[in-house]
Amino acid sequence: MLDVRFPAAGSVPVKTLLGQVGGVLEVGDERVRAFLTAFGRRLLRPALARRHPELGSLGFFLRPSELARTLEGLGHEHVRVPRGLVFHVPPANVDTVFVYSWALSALMGNRNVVRLSPRSGPVAETIVETLHEALAEADPVVAASQRIVSYDRSDEITAALSAACDLRVVWGGDDTVREIRRHPLPPHGRDLTFPDRSSFAVVRAAAWLCAPRAARVTVAEGFVNDTYWFDQAACSSPRTVFWVGAEGDCDAARADFTGHVSRVLTVRGWGVDAAMAVEKRVSTYGLAADGLAESVEFLGNALANVRLAAAAAAPRRWLGAGTFAHARLGALAELAGLVERRDQTMTHFGFGRAELEELARGLAGRGVDRMVPVGSALSFHRVWDGVDLPAEFTRLVTVIR
Repeated sequence: MLDVRFPAAGSVPVKTLLGQVGGVLEVGDERVRAFLTAFGRRLLRPALARRHPELGSLGFFLRPSELARTLEGLGHEHVRVPRGLVFHVPPANVDTVFVYSWALSALMGNRNVVRLSPRSGPVAETIVETLHEALAEADPVVAASQRIVSYDRSDEITAALSAACDLRVVWGGDDTVREIRRHPLPPHGRDLTFPDRSSFAVVRAAAWLCAPRAARVTVAEGFVNDTYWFDQAACSSPRTVFWVGAEGDCDAARADFTGHVSRVLTVRGWGVDAAMAVEKRVSTYGLAADGLAESVEFLGNALANVRLAAAAAAPRRWLGAGTFAHARLGALAELAGLVERRDQTMTHFGFGRAELEELARGLAGRGVDRMVPVGSALSFHRVWDGVDLPAEFTRLVTVIR
């Protein structure tokens, strides 16, 4: 049995659920677009956006103009049709991810079953409630074709949903991907996986020191949004900050940057509990004990900085919410020798487009799928982890006359 949370239907057997998911949609179906637009508008209500700012970003993503831009980017050389039934397995630690994945899939005309973890937080509950609000005005095909369910770990249910789907989308760690892949897909079925990833920021020290104070405040606020919204556990949240430039400039810029970030945290009242504070100390002192850190600095429980002995020692693992490693590079091109395949997002400040494109070509696919300004790490895009999601959520039919 699984709990059907959207549209709310109580507990049903998985076979019953699969028999209920129906309806015929097309790519860019107007009925789905209307539903997503109504849902997005509700997420942008001031009271809700203030309580859960990450939902404001989601509402922005679902604006009519953004949905239209997604569809325009698909091209018209072939006839695009929905892939069919899509089974989504999102992570429990980032409550909004399942909406982006599901919304794009629904926009492409697919029937969807989303497995929402029983451990999901209050933001996920708010999302489900808001979806029900929008459903009251939606075409009946939305309720017929879309399902959000919840169930504890069950090989039987996961196997049944996997065997019935045309595409399986798995977000989570490497272990989660391996676990889900134990369950076979139909011969025509495909997997789309988003395993463990790590991200970093890169700042040109001279540009930071020359920037007006207002600009530095804005960047610090963006950095805090990038890292603290999901306790720095999101795959796109930076864990290391690389400072590019002369040693003196980098030291001065890092100190000023830390001061600005600390003030933002104080103004917002951001902190971590005692258990997290202990976790951060264990992680940072562990780096020092291994000879990877030159110094460790704690600014209350909310912010911890680790100065690395070498840029190559940049940690990919999570060190605790609000824990940042810092390293210096002489030039941006030095990243080419440090990047790994699991590196996903590079947030940046002080670099021009030509420099960034040159770096992307130099990396040659060895890592980094996104280069975005500081403050945009969590901004979802239809191309994620180097994958064009709308394209993956559709099939192409060749028509020759």
